[in-house]
Amino acid sequence: MGSVDYRSLAEGIVESVGGEDNIASATHCATRLRLRLRDDSLADKATTERLPGVITVMEAGGQYQVVIGQDVGRVHAELGRFTTLGDGSGDGDARNDAPASGNLFNRFIDVVSSIFQPVIWPLAGAGLFKAFLSAATQWDWLDATSQTYIILNAAADSIFYFLPLFLAVTAARRFGANQFTSMAIAGALLYPAIVALNTGESVHFIGIPVTMMSYTSSVIPIIVAVWLQSYLERFLDRFLPAVIRNFTTPLITLALMVPLVLITVGPITTNIAEGISSGIQEVFDSAPWLAGGIMGGFWQVFVLFGLHWAFIPIFTNELGTDGYSLLLGPLVPAVLAQAAATFAVLLRSHNPERRKVAGPAAFSGFLAGITEPGIYGVNLPLKKPFYFGIVGGAVGGAIVAQGGNAANSLVFASLLALPAYTEVGSFAAQLVGTGVAVAISFTLTFLFVDRERRARTAAAADGTADDTPATPAPVATATGASGGTATLTRTLEVQAPVSGRVVALSDVEDKVFASRALGEGIGIVPSEGRVHAPVSGTVVAAMKTGHAFGIKTAAGVEVLVHVGIDTVNLGGEGFTPVVQRGQEVEAGDLLAEFDTDVITRAGYDTTTLLVVTNTKDLAAVTPVADGAIEHGAPAVHVEI
Repeated sequence: MGSVDYRSLAEGIVESVGGEDNIASATHCATRLRLRLRDDSLADKATTERLPGVITVMEAGGQYQVVIGQDVGRVHAELGRFTTLGDGSGDGDARNDAPASGNLFNRFIDVVSSIFQPVIWPLAGAGLFKAFLSAATQWDWLDATSQTYIILNAAADSIFYFLPLFLAVTAARRFGANQFTSMAIAGALLYPAIVALNTGESVHFIGIPVTMMSYTSSVIPIIVAVWLQSYLERFLDRFLPAVIRNFTTPLITLALMVPLVLITVGPITTNIAEGISSGIQEVFDSAPWLAGGIMGGFWQVFVLFGLHWAFIPIFTNELGTDGYSLLLGPLVPAVLAQAAATFAVLLRSHNPERRKVAGPAAFSGFLAGITEPGIYGVNLPLKKPFYFGIVGGAVGGAIVAQGGNAANSLVFASLLALPAYTEVGSFAAQLVGTGVAVAISFTLTFLFVDRERRARTAAAADGTADDTPATPAPVATATGASGGTATLTRTLEVQAPVSGRVVALSDVEDKVFASRALGEGIGIVPSEGRVHAPVSGTVVAAMKTGHAFGIKTAAGVEVLVHVGIDTVNLGGEGFTPVVQRGQEVEAGDLLAEFDTDVITRAGYDTTTLLVVTNTKDLAAVTPVADGAIEHGAPAVHVEI
C-alpha cells in the first residue's frame, strides 16, 4: 500500500458508508477498519471494495469491517484529521492505538512512554555527556566557570532545558496535532520574556491573574497542551472554510492555547506543588522518617509531574538560613534507586534495544543524577522497575531522614554529589539509606521484571549455544533453457509463533483470513500462552491489546501474527505484550503472553494466524507445517 493516498482512502470509505453522520464509532485492529454504522442500508459495499487499498469488506459482529492490511492504522489516523472519528495521528505511521488496557495511571504511563520513545537516544547521549562533565568538574579537570565548560554544558544540557520543544513534536505525532503549531506553543512557554516573568510578582492577562512557573525541562504541561490542541484543531478544521483554514487554524490555536496553558497549568501545578512541599516540611518537624520516606519514594513522581519546582525555594531558603537542607537528604536514595532499577534491567533483559538504552542511562543516573533516559526509556515503559524504584527510595529516604543527614549546597543527587552530605547529620545514615535503596530497587527489579524477549538458542556444530538464529542463505536457481539466465532466489523459513496444532488457513473461522485475502499462511490452535517472533526483523505493527503483531524482515517480507479471532474485542484482557512498534526482534523472541482461558471464556476462538501479508509481491509462499508443531519450527517457506 505504499502508493495509496491514505487521506483519499479514508475520505472514500466515509463517503461509501453514508457519510460521517452514519458512523457511530470507528476503531481498528491489526488489519481492519471496524466501523459501527447507524444504518447499514446506507453503506455501499461494492463501492467500498473498489477503493484503492481496500482488500475486501466483511460484515460481522455488528461491524462493517474494511480489510486494509497492516497499513490500517494510517487510514484510521487520517479519519481524525477531517472527522471526529479516528485517533488523529498525523505522523503517517501506523500507531495501532487500540484502547490501552489497565488502570488510568498505567494508561497515562503508556502515553508518556510513547511520547518519549523517539527522543530517548538523544536524552541518553546527553545524560552521559552531563555525567562526564560533572565528573570533570568534580575532579578539577575542568573549571565550571570557564567558557569551555559553558559551551560544553550548553551542548549537554540543551535537550533537557528545551525538553518541551522536543516533546511538542512527539506529542503532536501521538495526538494528531500540527507539530509546528505544537512547537510554537512550547516555544512560547520557554520564551525569554515569559521565563523572566517567573519572579514571584503578580502577572495578569487581560485582567486575569496568571501564576507563573518554570516550564523549562517540564513534561506534563506541554503534553496536556498538545492533547487539547489536537481536539481544538479538529474542531476548527471541521467548521472553518477551506480557503482560510490553513492559516486561521494555527492563528486561533496559538491565541487560545498559550494563554490557556499559562492561566491553568501554572496555577494548578504550583498550588499542588506548594501544598505538597509545605506539608512535607511540616512532617519533617514531627516525623522525619515519614517525610524522608515520602521524599525518597515520590521525588521522581514529583519530577514527572513538574511538582518539584516548588521545592527549589525551600531548598534555597534552608541553605540560606541554616547552611544546610534536610529535604535534600532523601533525594540521593530516590535518584539512585531509579538508576539501580535501570541497571537491573540492563542485566536482566534480553531485549537488545532496551539494553542499549539502559547501559548509558544507568551510568548517567548513578554518576550525575540524570534519570530522564532511564525513567522514560526503561523504567516507565516496563512500569515495575519504576514502582520498585519508588519502594527502594522510600525506605532509603526514611533511613537518611531519621539520621538527620543534609546537604550543605544545592546539588544534583548522585554519587558525585555525596561530598556535599558529609558535614551535617549522620553521613553513615546517608550511605546506609542509599545502599538499602539501591539494593531493594535492584533486587526487586532483577527478580520480578520479565526478561522480555528471550533469546532463541540453537546448538552449534561444536556443541556450544548460539543465540543468533541462522539466516537462510541465498539459493541460486537457473531459469530458462540452455544458455538461459541464472537468477538468485533467496529463501526464508517463517517459524511457528506458537506451539500447538496446525490447521489449514482455509479452515479457520474467519472469512478474510480463510479466503487468503490478507495473504498465504497457516493457523495454529495454541497449546500454551506464549507467542514468539516467526522471523527476524522490525516490529512495524504492535497492537497495544497484545493480540497482533506485524514484522517486516530486512528482505521486505511482511509477516502478521494474530492471536485468536476477533480478540481485539477483549481490549487487552488476557494479553501481556512485551514488544513495541519500532523494535528489532530476532526469530524466536517473545512477543506476548496470553491466557487461553480468558479468551475461550469470552467466547473467542484461540486459533493463532500466521500470514505473509505481501504474498503477491513474493516469488512463492508455501505452508510446510502440519499436525502438532512447536514454536520455532519451520511453518511457511518463502521465496523472495
